[in-house]
Amino acid sequence: MIDRTRLQSLIEKELQLFEETHPRSKALYERAKASLLDGVPMNWMVKWAGGFPLFVKEGSGAYFTDVDDHRYIDFCLGDTGSMTGHAPTGSVEAIADRVRKGVTFMLPTEDSIWVGEELTRRFGLPYWQVAVSATDANRFALRLARHITKRKYVLVFNYCYHGTVDETFVTLTDGDAHSRVSNIGPAIDPTMTTKVVEFNDIEALEKALAPGDVAAVLAEPAMTNIGIIQPEPGFLDALREITRRTGTLLIYDETHTMSAGPGGYTGAHGLKPDMLTVGKAIGSGIPTAVYGFSHEVAAMIRGSIDLEGADVGGIGGTLAGNALSMAAMRATLENVLTEEYFERNIALAERFADGVQSVIDEKQLPWIVKRLGCRTEYWFRDTAPRNGGEAAAAADYELDRYMHLYALNRGILMTPFHNMALISSQTTIEDIDYHTKVFRDSVEELLA
Repeated sequence: MIDRTRLQSLIEKELQLFEETHPRSKALYERAKASLLDGVPMNWMVKWAGGFPLFVKEGSGAYFTDVDDHRYIDFCLGDTGSMTGHAPTGSVEAIADRVRKGVTFMLPTEDSIWVGEELTRRFGLPYWQVAVSATDANRFALRLARHITKRKYVLVFNYCYHGTVDETFVTLTDGDAHSRVSNIGPAIDPTMTTKVVEFNDIEALEKALAPGDVAAVLAEPAMTNIGIIQPEPGFLDALREITRRTGTLLIYDETHTMSAGPGGYTGAHGLKPDMLTVGKAIGSGIPTAVYGFSHEVAAMIRGSIDLEGADVGGIGGTLAGNALSMAAMRATLENVLTEEYFERNIALAERFADGVQSVIDEKQLPWIVKRLGCRTEYWFRDTAPRNGGEAAAAADYELDRYMHLYALNRGILMTPFHNMALISSQTTIEDIDYHTKVFRDSVEELLA
């Protein structure tokens, strides 16, 4: 249905409009090239849909303003890092107060106890540790899993994403595992450390775990980074049963699936992992993450790490568990990511999904909409993918870029890596309905 020549023409038209209306961002980008590699502080920032990234001046709630004084509805929200909204009132004062009183001491504060108790209430795991990022939390969890099981491998699902953990940059092609093409400078071939199977494939999971050489399965309970892929009925039950039977630890990464509710997908569906990691949103944007353990895992860890060498064992860091992170997590969990927050925002995400679906139905497009709590996205295919391989095969970079850029030129920021929108507690019904209008307009231009 898509005229590719017209699509290219529309992309060029939107790129020209973007450049004309963002002169200050372009000037700063050109200046930045002299000191920052590719003009950005982190290499993936070049992937935004325009010819250069926006430079942000300030943000509040569900909105931000760039240096050219354009105001945007932010549905990206730091790809979950600002799911709370920017500078949420429920945590800003506590964060500022902690900064005034000192940020890091390499010693615990009382906030850390409150956070541990609240994490136990939400996720069900009794013991917790703190890291600076979800990547670190996943990395440390895998280290501990290999340490206590004495097993070599970990297992992940095809096209997973768990931050920049080395072991997870492995994928499948025609059933054969190999390092991802985009994997930059791997220390070793990740197939030497990792097994990979497709999500929702119980038979492949059983076969991979049967030899008893996998320390842990690291998984999102619903895949998100290749798009939302829900577990099929019975899959998570099978995953739990097989891992227990084979002595394999089960680690759920809730960093993105936290959108499902106050206790993430685990809390919403009563899951029972051995370990759990979550980062990003739980600190209102302050870099932090946590990883938790069951009673059984905690018992295996206790006494297995030598006190004298605990500081050089490859787990932790001098900034992990710092006073600022603990204050930010306490304020965020206590005042922002509440039951009321999720109830309101999930309702708005449903409205977002319904709006997009109404356009798809009206234009008779072979596209679908998926939602996970307050996270919503649309796909350029007519059926929901059941695994990462199917999702990757449906990727359409040109169409993605057009839809993102069209929205950006009209004051809407979507997540750059796929067509995903997050809802914060400051997002309004008017914001949702405006997106539906812009989405309809972009489709009508494409089909004209």
